[in-house]
Amino acid sequence: MEKYDVVIIGSGLGGLQCAYTLSKHGLNVCVLEKNAQPGGCLQSFRRGKYTFDTGFHYVGGLDVGQPLHRLFDYFGLMDLPWCRMDEDGFDEVVFQGKSYMFANGYERFAETLAEQFPHQRENLRKYAGFLRYVSDNIFNHFTNKNEEDIFSSSLFTQSAYNYLVATIDDPVLRQVLSGTSLKMELHPLTLPLYTFAQINSSFIQSAWRLTGGGSQIADLLIKRIEANGGTVRMNAEVTRLIEKDGRIEAAEANTEERIEADYFIADIHPAVALALVTESRLIRNIYRKRINNLENTFGVFTVHLALKENTIPYQNRNIYVYQTDDVWRYAEYQPENINTCAIVSFQTLCNGNSCLAPVTKNIDILTPMYRQEVEQWENTRTGHRGDDYLAFKNQKAEACIRLVSEHIPRTNGIADLSEAIAHIYTSTSLSYRDFTGTPHGTAFGIRKNCEELMKTLLSPRTPEPNLFLTGQNLNLHGVLGVSLTSFLTCAEIIGMKIDAVLDVSL
Repeated sequence: MEKYDVVIIGSGLGGLQCAYTLSKHGLNVCVLEKNAQPGGCLQSFRRGKYTFDTGFHYVGGLDVGQPLHRLFDYFGLMDLPWCRMDEDGFDEVVFQGKSYMFANGYERFAETLAEQFPHQRENLRKYAGFLRYVSDNIFNHFTNKNEEDIFSSSLFTQSAYNYLVATIDDPVLRQVLSGTSLKMELHPLTLPLYTFAQINSSFIQSAWRLTGGGSQIADLLIKRIEANGGTVRMNAEVTRLIEKDGRIEAAEANTEERIEADYFIADIHPAVALALVTESRLIRNIYRKRINNLENTFGVFTVHLALKENTIPYQNRNIYVYQTDDVWRYAEYQPENINTCAIVSFQTLCNGNSCLAPVTKNIDILTPMYRQEVEQWENTRTGHRGDDYLAFKNQKAEACIRLVSEHIPRTNGIADLSEAIAHIYTSTSLSYRDFTGTPHGTAFGIRKNCEELMKTLLSPRTPEPNLFLTGQNLNLHGVLGVSLTSFLTCAEIIGMKIDAVLDVSL
């Protein structure tokens, strides 16, 4: 039987960051991961000479002095081969047949869009100024405020949609400003203003890809955890958490091994974490019911395209394509919305600001996916879903390719994107569910609701005094949000101050 200071369930970004922080502070930590490959959404996979990412495609706010840079510098991740995306247009939104570029820098961002919306110049400046305010105070919002402050702040209690309606009086511009937000779920009634602003602001500051795939982040964190004396174990699925005398005493791995610790952190969906505590005097049914009944965001379907050589010029930006008049209508399942929006991400081969290859080897196309689309295969597992499932995936992939084809530049006489494709690989929300353990393959975790903050904005604490939560389900998702949340979780155990750890002046 082994005994640690802290056992962490799940090797996603948040779990590994918690392990690094706690091991750096001298605690003996052990990360238990059920899969053979670590990283959760950071996982990459290879098919022949092609490397594909699963959930990681680009990050924002990574320049010196910006929020993610401060966090990643602490975690030792700035030495990775980051590639700065096009500062004049890191994102392109195609809406109603027109193209709109998002530029880096708040002033440049506002002025670039004002060229197409000159009558909205002042509103754009106001909007950009608000995003700057959110970014400048990102650490304050969760570190120097108590819960009562958060629950009463208009940043959290106001919906992002209502803010845009009140600030931007051109309906097309409102749609365009929301058009790069397939990296979150745009729900007009529930999405808190803070979530929308924090994520969009970080990318407007600066936008970056990672040459070689997101799995490098997990690999480097594990290397640093092990250098600090920590342990990371693969193929170690936690099947039960054992409570004794009012505390979690041990984790059961693979139904047979007992691993004890003083503290436990679950970097998994809260409902899945609670299900591990099968017998408890502290976790009441009303708490379980509350967590289990929380709504989850939609999933994602991804088309991974391996390309023939010298066919698709590399684009140092993402392309968001919409075949709709309302980009806010995708949160809920509507059959007519399926396969009518997508983000296109190009694999990069860059070094800093310099692109080393004029063409790309592969691209990813991502589109929302709903439980209703795959519910007939819900009780199956990867590799055993039958020919109907494969046919369904192929049809959906073809629809996504048709949607984006005309918006992807081509070279060497290639007339259509389909002519450039060597191989097609796909993943559904069920694939995501099976590899990450998230209910129904939710892409962004629990749906935050500005009208029910106390219900949907979760604390790292649980009714078990030594069981804590971390990851995207708590308060913020995305790489920046999860990185910040990992500090909040660690603070519950070692009482550290984020501003002191990061050496930032707040």
